[in-house]
Amino acid sequence: MSGHISMNEKKGTIDGRVADAVSDHWVDRFLPLGFRPYARLSRLERPIGWWLLLWPCLWSLTLAVATKPADQLPPVWQILWYAFAFWLGAVAMRGAGCTYNDLVDHKIDQKVERTRSRPLPANQTTRMRAWLWLGLQALIGLFVLLQFNEFSILLGFSSLGVVAIYPFMKRITHWPQLVLGLAFSWGALMGWAAINGSLSLAPVLMYAAGIVWTIGFDTIYAHQDKEDDVMIGVKSTALLFADHTKQWLLGFYAVMVLLMAGAFVAAGVAWPAYLGLIAAAAHMGWQIWKLDINNSAQCLDLFRSNTQIGWLLFGGLVGALLV
Repeated sequence: MSGHISMNEKKGTIDGRVADAVSDHWVDRFLPLGFRPYARLSRLERPIGWWLLLWPCLWSLTLAVATKPADQLPPVWQILWYAFAFWLGAVAMRGAGCTYNDLVDHKIDQKVERTRSRPLPANQTTRMRAWLWLGLQALIGLFVLLQFNEFSILLGFSSLGVVAIYPFMKRITHWPQLVLGLAFSWGALMGWAAINGSLSLAPVLMYAAGIVWTIGFDTIYAHQDKEDDVMIGVKSTALLFADHTKQWLLGFYAVMVLLMAGAFVAAGVAWPAYLGLIAAAAHMGWQIWKLDINNSAQCLDLFRSNTQIGWLLFGGLVGALLV
């Protein structure tokens, strides 16, 4: 990796823009200059992260609503409030997680071309202020968590250990994507628990499906950084799978579909949910067919396309509510 810093990266240290961020976003156009580094720490210009965190919550919530007797459900307004709370929590906790990750990876980010213009390595803010920003986002997450029943609150707190260790995993294992899956898929447990106050086989299977799905899409994402990762000595499934990535993805996505189908069977959900799953499976197959692991821009596009899988599965589950 060359030590040369491009003009775009130099610009990033001056006006708050970041080399790997979305350009000309509302963060650049509307936010006060002094707040932009914190928006960048939270990746507010990249909603794909909170969408991927939110989808397991919405799938699980909708599955619970679709399969629980109507006379045992909370009022409609409360279910909608839960959905809004999950959205707010996903945005806040994804932002907190990104901020924490940048604090942990400060020195690594200085060595990677794609990340050296992020707020901390570019000296756009201080570590102390970043910690304060992290704390504020965590407080929002706590407020959201307190909207649910006691079981859900305890379940939410139990995820913090996985979240805390994730940024360190790339230093010790080629499987940080597995740990990310454990954290990102936690909502598959939370949505069901919010309605039922307990867990059962269906949300556990959905959680497992989310884990292998995350390994798949984050492996695609990790192929963007594999050259830098080799040079600085961090690990990923992209490096582990290398030229066999497509075969591994086929396996992960197949397991994801089987586990999700198992969750639907265990919950007894109606047939439209399976149509959504079939459409999602077709999208995963398209990803594998299309993937060029040496094309960083395409890897990013395919990674982002996973929110369409979220919509397809959610649409099927909503359809199951209507039959």
